[in-house]
Amino acid sequence: MSPAISGKGKESGTARVLGSGTSGIAELLIFHPVDTVAKRLMSNKAKVVSFSTLSPIVFRDSASAPLGKKILSLFPGLGYAAGYKVAQRVYKFGGQPWFNDLITRHYKTQFTNTFGERKGKMMMQATAGSLTGIGEVVLLPLDALKIKRQVNPEAFRGRGFVRIFLEEGTTLYRGWGWTMARNAPGSFALFGASAVTKEYILGVHDFHKATWSQNFVASIAGAVASITVAAPLDTVKTRIQNANFERKVSGVTVVKDLLKNEGPTAFFKGLTPKILVVGPKLVFSYTLAQSLIPIFANYV
Repeated sequence: MSPAISGKGKESGTARVLGSGTSGIAELLIFHPVDTVAKRLMSNKAKVVSFSTLSPIVFRDSASAPLGKKILSLFPGLGYAAGYKVAQRVYKFGGQPWFNDLITRHYKTQFTNTFGERKGKMMMQATAGSLTGIGEVVLLPLDALKIKRQVNPEAFRGRGFVRIFLEEGTTLYRGWGWTMARNAPGSFALFGASAVTKEYILGVHDFHKATWSQNFVASIAGAVASITVAAPLDTVKTRIQNANFERKVSGVTVVKDLLKNEGPTAFFKGLTPKILVVGPKLVFSYTLAQSLIPIFANYV
């Protein structure tokens, strides 16, 4: 999933940061509203029986406002989201190839002996993705603040980021275990399904040489697999994070209450809008990063 090598050789770290970071900003501005809708649906505990009951869930206090104000209401926490998304994309695009290189350098023989050459290559891609996903826990405070702004803005009480960080400290890492548990299989499925699609369905053996259309198909397969696999744990993580700062909610409690009051299908709340947007979102950011990184590489 890393951007292709430019004509001048391997792109610099600065070019990768600039290219993937810019793609993250563009992705944020386009897809942040849909992410807000998904988070609010996942946090909703009431049954949705009609559009009249759906509108207050999605638009909150702006449910009866004009269309323009409704749309703006889907951009809460944009500053936190920007910091999180840019950092996440830079880490994702640069981290997975780094982990893959590390595994290839030290453990390629073990993977090849266990899975065979072709499957071993795909398992290394998937394992590198899983390790990258686990490491994303360091970005959890920005993710937590973004989610709270989207679904529970009263938790801020007019405080800024620095004050919140100083006052809340480790509470911003609440749900870190569930986040790692979600990211590990989710990122494994993302990079693994993408690799399987390229290798077996599209016949691409050198992933760096994949065409735009081949990356498009592989990214859709990987994204749908990732979101579906991670959906239950993602719902639990979101509910832990959107609670008030002073209210500590355990994941086990969330799971018990969810099963008791809403049933097992509630684990997949918000899955449809996430699947509908995650394919285009991943393809958009990946394609943009691939286009921008070689350009930046010519100047840095």
